[in-house]
Amino acid sequence: MKSIYRIFMAVAVTFAFVSCNFLDIVPDENATKEDTYSDHNKTEKYLYSCYAYLPQSNLAQGSLDFFTGDEVTTAFEHETFAAFPKGNYTASSPVISYWNDFFQGIRQCYMFLEGVDKTPDMDDEKKADYKAQGQFLIAYYHYMLARCYGPIILVKETPNIETKVEDFAHRTPYDECVQWICDKLDAAAAGLPVRRDQIQYGLATSVAAKAVKAKMLLYAASPLFNERAPELFKNMRDPDNGTQLMPTAYDANKWVKARDAMKEAIDFAEQNGYHLYTKQDRFIGDASKNQWPAAGPVRCLRLLSLDYQEVNPEVLLAETRGEGWYGVLSKSLPFSASGWAWNGVCPTWAMLNRFYTKNGLPWDEDPEFKDTEKLQVVAIDSAHQDEGQPGKKTIVFNLDREPRYYAWVAFQGGYYEVQNDPSNPAYTMSNGQKNTTDSRLVCDFVLGGNCSLGTAALKRTGNYSPGGYLNKKFVSPNTAVSASGVGSREWMPFPVIRLADLYLGYAEACVETGDLETAKTYLNKVRQRAGIPDVETSWARAGVTLGQAKLRQIVRQERMAEFYLECQNFWDMRRWMLAGECFNKKAQGLNINATTIEEFAGLKEIQYERKFESPTQYLLPIPIDDINKNPHLVNNPGYTGDHR
Repeated sequence: MKSIYRIFMAVAVTFAFVSCNFLDIVPDENATKEDTYSDHNKTEKYLYSCYAYLPQSNLAQGSLDFFTGDEVTTAFEHETFAAFPKGNYTASSPVISYWNDFFQGIRQCYMFLEGVDKTPDMDDEKKADYKAQGQFLIAYYHYMLARCYGPIILVKETPNIETKVEDFAHRTPYDECVQWICDKLDAAAAGLPVRRDQIQYGLATSVAAKAVKAKMLLYAASPLFNERAPELFKNMRDPDNGTQLMPTAYDANKWVKARDAMKEAIDFAEQNGYHLYTKQDRFIGDASKNQWPAAGPVRCLRLLSLDYQEVNPEVLLAETRGEGWYGVLSKSLPFSASGWAWNGVCPTWAMLNRFYTKNGLPWDEDPEFKDTEKLQVVAIDSAHQDEGQPGKKTIVFNLDREPRYYAWVAFQGGYYEVQNDPSNPAYTMSNGQKNTTDSRLVCDFVLGGNCSLGTAALKRTGNYSPGGYLNKKFVSPNTAVSASGVGSREWMPFPVIRLADLYLGYAEACVETGDLETAKTYLNKVRQRAGIPDVETSWARAGVTLGQAKLRQIVRQERMAEFYLECQNFWDMRRWMLAGECFNKKAQGLNINATTIEEFAGLKEIQYERKFESPTQYLLPIPIDDINKNPHLVNNPGYTGDHR
């Protein structure tokens, strides 16, 4: 049992609240404020309903930031999320909008705080914890609003539904929003425990509060909201009083604040037992069925986001709701006509190039590989048997890569670690049998292969890899594929914030404040766990001096690789002002229509539309209905009147 089950119950409660008010969380015949807090069980249910407005990070079909950057391309362009990489969202049709949901969540939290002290059978310690959770959620909803929209409306008390139109709230200047959110998180942290286990796992903690504060300050210091804000948003003013809503000048001290908050959050987490996940030799489930030979860092990284048998000590804030049958697991598995395995989540060529070589360098800057043609077809030899099946052909780009590549990416001739029902004819494992003790399927993306588009005579119109690779992240090697569905779907947390996020955030802030040695120290902590040389050793090989500009580039690339498919790319590319370059072009992949490996080894533009309108889409649109209802609101630049 996990807190997710309580969240599910809260969602049902919340549907009633959205259509009326918080009194509907109790039966109609007892709809009084006294009944709402009449015992600790009802108060607890009300608290969990306050969490129900949180977006589900791992919901593949409708997540704002999961499949919507430039990390993957999928065969599921008909689903809701696909409007975002296509750039097809406007103020009139925002597609996925958090504006109203988060404000409803904030209102519910304030109403909860007004009544929690009325619970007669609850001790003061629990009341204090519940109130601190409510305060955390208020701050967290504001943080996520600011991440989406920049300057927002600050809700500092329970909203009055009878407020006159002329008294509707204005947007608050961005820097003021940031400070208020950070103060609120500080107050919440003082009343929260450092961890929650078992049934309470996933609820607010003081460690999470400090981590969110650090990330809020990192966003505020980043180019979008700091260096470039005076240029991009100079005309973004309150329509009534002319107040400038975005910063008017670059402030280097914002990086100092971000640096200090990151270090405070790291120290606090480490003092309370959080650390990088390093259980390199752990098996999943029954060890006798999971003896796939990839050991060391590859095994560790594969299990990083899958350790469900005990709480992962690296995760500081987790999504605990299950992804469902249409999640990343089913969509990533090699195709099976008789099982829930749809072969459709493909890392893009741009993403594949963000992973390093075995030497910890980008391919194009590694002296050992930069002069080698990436698409050259080679036979996998015994020296690379842990990377792919000896004797199978692949492109040389897939060999001698860093451990994260082999943990999270499936490629031609490489392995997909997965269990299988022996009766399923779809899969053949690495020793030629349908099911083996090492449980490694050898991937073949050439037409007719087990991971391909189909056959030359009959190609599927869906459920295929658009670029000749498959995702393995968040897919347990203990997953079984059979005609009855995908089995062995153990509960596992999805990381919203983990300690490596703080390490690289701290390194980023140290780079910007000129403390390059400390930046390298924390960068190397992540690289060491990833199984690659430290940054000094790697770049000495390339003869490159690690100055501020180079370290900035390295830290960013490290984040892109480390947090592949963890809902970070969508936001990082925006705050770094790189989305206009990276999101505004079609993805590339290999030739999935090929009948030979030589034809397959050709780089092609993938057909799906990709568009990013800069600078408009660096912020998301406030729904036009809300702009029309509130005369004091001005939309983000480029969305005004929605005439674009």
